[in-house]
Amino acid sequence: MQEERIPEVGKGRPRAAGGTSGPLPLSEIESGLESRLLTHVGEFDRILGGGVVQGSVVLIGGDPGIGKTTLLLQILPRLAQPPERVLYVSGEESPRQIKMRCERLGIDSEALLIYPETNLEEILKTTQTVTPAALVVDSIQTTFTSLLTSAPGSISQVQEVAAQLMFYAKRSGTPVFLIGHVTKDGAIAGPRTLEHIVDTVLYCEGEKSQAVKNRFGSTNEIGVFEMTDAGLKEVANPSAWFLSERPQKATGSVVVASLEGTRPILIELQALVSPTSFPMPRRTANGVDGNRIALLVAVMEKRMGLNLSGQDIYVNVVGGLQIEEPALDLGIVAAVTSSLRNRPIAPTTVVFGEVGLGGEVRAVGHSEIRLREAAKLGFRRCLLPERNLEKMPPIESMELIGVAEVGQALDAVLT
Repeated sequence: MQEERIPEVGKGRPRAAGGTSGPLPLSEIESGLESRLLTHVGEFDRILGGGVVQGSVVLIGGDPGIGKTTLLLQILPRLAQPPERVLYVSGEESPRQIKMRCERLGIDSEALLIYPETNLEEILKTTQTVTPAALVVDSIQTTFTSLLTSAPGSISQVQEVAAQLMFYAKRSGTPVFLIGHVTKDGAIAGPRTLEHIVDTVLYCEGEKSQAVKNRFGSTNEIGVFEMTDAGLKEVANPSAWFLSERPQKATGSVVVASLEGTRPILIELQALVSPTSFPMPRRTANGVDGNRIALLVAVMEKRMGLNLSGQDIYVNVVGGLQIEEPALDLGIVAAVTSSLRNRPIAPTTVVFGEVGLGGEVRAVGHSEIRLREAAKLGFRRCLLPERNLEKMPPIESMELIGVAEVGQALDAVLT
């Protein structure tokens, strides 16, 4: 138990930018597009919806060492146009440590200011003097306001600090980046209301950075980066990167055309089927929903007559991606059947489609975008739902095979 004094800061909180003295009719409110700043790091601009919105507050979370500080140090100087400067407030690392990291990353910018401080009032006072083009606070859990007597990192401190930084961003039009600690479960540490205060929430997880909240763009966008000795480098063509080590003529392997936000990504889906030595066969999934695997296995047993009750089934999405869209269904069924029958799938074949409980293959969205990405990478054959094929224009150098049920699809895909 910890005693906390109720803060008396509500009266003095500044009004957000664009505030008025009273309510206005909708017809009298000016409309317009958000002004965005480009970092010229395509993957980062993509997941933010096309760039950093001025006056926005972006919360970035992730495990220690995942690359949060590295990423922001790389993009921060790009947001300043001479003679503007950007401010990096560090509450965890000393300026010398950050200097050593910048030297390793090859960052040498006069526009980047490092300020070791954890007191919010001092930080806001410095912003009035510096007037930065962008502000980074590392981290939100170490920053505190003297208006509260509770310890830094407590619920009241995190809420109040985030709220004050949000008011500063809206009033000044300065984009603010907050780095947040995560719990053992991988969620942002602190109250869930912190995610409601900010405009955008980004999670850096494993081998991907993903937006889970974005008021100025899609929340399903992902950015792919590769960690190198020189820092994070964007992967401009993630489809080719995910397929670079794909084995040829291997059973249980199939390429599926997935869609993350507005970006098509070709991924390799692997399945391994082997006789079980346990009374209850195992159903293990990595990168896909395990309940979806159990559902598709039941469909294959009922509608296709396959005997999978005595088989262990392992399904894996190569590259560490977590895919949730139903377009993977047909790929999962094809990979499991390929491994069960020990018959490989042609390496130039790509599949996608949703499978229903009746064994039917249902249409999915944005099929043309998926096919053009596959054609660009040299795939020559595609199995897709029959309904999608009806509205599909011809794709140069690609054979399109429309299927209505899973049995028909497997007869066409297995060599």
